[in-house]
Amino acid sequence: MSYEPRKAAQLIASLILKTGGQSLNVLKAVKLVYLVDRESIKRFGFPILDEYRVSMPRGPVNSLTYSHINGEFDLDACGWSEFLEDRAGHLIALSNSNVTPDDLDELSDADLECVNAVWEEFGGMNQWQLVEWTHDPKNVPEWEDPNGGSVVIPLQRILHSVGVDDADQFAEASKTMKAIDLAFEAAKVH
Repeated sequence: MSYEPRKAAQLIASLILKTGGQSLNVLKAVKLVYLVDRESIKRFGFPILDEYRVSMPRGPVNSLTYSHINGEFDLDACGWSEFLEDRAGHLIALSNSNVTPDDLDELSDADLECVNAVWEEFGGMNQWQLVEWTHDPKNVPEWEDPNGGSVVIPLQRILHSVGVDDADQFAEASKTMKAIDLAFEAAKVH
């Protein structure tokens, strides 16, 4: 995996900017990040963020992004804090009021299309409505009750759930692309 925390921070920042404010409820942010990734999988066959997604008691979650929100990493060293502050209670906020859409250089136009589509459909919901919506198997069939823990949601299951044709081939191609990326990165180091 080649998780990009700066990109994840920009994804959350783009959602905060959609509110017209400076912060967003953490649970709502977590649900929206998952739904944006899911929208990208539906449209393009791959997520925006390269990380594990898991079923948790309050619904599906992007695992590493959630860990970064909770401050489990050095947020300065990874570029996260260029865009977002450490969470304060139930809120995650922009690092400063000068963050604009032009600063979100890690997100492609396709990524931003997914953000816009998800915000249009779900931006008006609060965190508890999103939890309820993501728990409904008609909406998010890949989520399963983890009985208080967490269970990995394989990319292949999400591909099937969103109706991607040839989901098995997409999942295999994704693994191959990751292996090529890792080999390329290793070659650059030497």
